[in-house]
Amino acid sequence: MAEYVLWFVAAVLLVVAELFTGSFYLLMVSIGFAAGGLAALGGVILPLQCFVAALVGGLAIIALRRSRWGHRKRHLETGANPDVVLDVGQTVDVWAWQEGHARVRYRGSDWDAIPESPETPVTGVLMIKAIRGSTLVLGPAHHLK
Repeated sequence: MAEYVLWFVAAVLLVVAELFTGSFYLLMVSIGFAAGGLAALGGVILPLQCFVAALVGGLAIIALRRSRWGHRKRHLETGANPDVVLDVGQTVDVWAWQEGHARVRYRGSDWDAIPESPETPVTGVLMIKAIRGSTLVLGPAHHLK
């Protein structure tokens, strides 16, 4: 079997494996394998084919890391992660602050609330930024203007 066929078969297998992971990195490696296959198709010797595959795959991974799809999300504390706590991002009305704390009505019950930063203690509609125990951490609701 020709070398280029092996490169392309390996590239296709990596694409299939990528469908099960969803991280795009195997797709970048498969692009490198396809480049190795093109080098083999062009009659380049095996060590140079491997070099081309590694170079193209590595550059594709670097390009992925620099794109918006490759950035890792900052690890949020669990209470501030909207994928874990569905209340993050919801809004509450704050009537008054007393010594850096407030009592707010949310989901039919009263909650303790603290500001996200010292500049936050304003009354009105604020957004839940995190939940620490049974205390809501509130910040400005930028999208409500």
